[in-house]
Amino acid sequence: MAASEPSSGSYCAHVAALSEDNVHRNYHDTQYGFPVHSDDELFGRLILEINQAGLSWTTILNKQANFKKAFDGYCIARIAAYDAKDVARLLGDAGIVRNRAKIAAVIHNAQQVEKLQLEFGSFKGWLDQHGNLELEQWVRLFKQTFKFTGVEITREFLVSTGYLPGAHATDCPIAVILHTAATPQNHTRS
Repeated sequence: MAASEPSSGSYCAHVAALSEDNVHRNYHDTQYGFPVHSDDELFGRLILEINQAGLSWTTILNKQANFKKAFDGYCIARIAAYDAKDVARLLGDAGIVRNRAKIAAVIHNAQQVEKLQLEFGSFKGWLDQHGNLELEQWVRLFKQTFKFTGVEITREFLVSTGYLPGAHATDCPIAVILHTAATPQNHTRS
């Protein structure tokens, strides 16, 4: 859920009322909208967004550590090399979303990211190269490059990693932290 204007109905307002150990509060305060510099962590965020399709974000946040473990710490090179044995292992892992199409998309997307790394030096380099695109352009680019990346998945991936604005309401304390820390190197828009 993204927000950019002050609002009592925003995700920011919702999590402010939650305990500090709540999964939504933790995600909001430490990850959502924060720039990600590691290719593996960027890819991990894409894995989570893909797996959220049709499910609640709470389910994904509660399974976040399981996803990281099941998908080899989000190591792109390892995931790109997954075979039928790995697919069977993932389909049998109750700690993650066991959906064959989503698992196949993750493996395919890891292979695509490896190609992007060769051409652009990194997944982040590819994202940075396209940093000024509007959402519609991003969606087209993601659909041309990846599987299982529609409008919502693409938008939330980009908002959650700071490539698109709107993660936090303007009156959210985390928005202030992100704005203060914004530099050209971390791609956060003002």
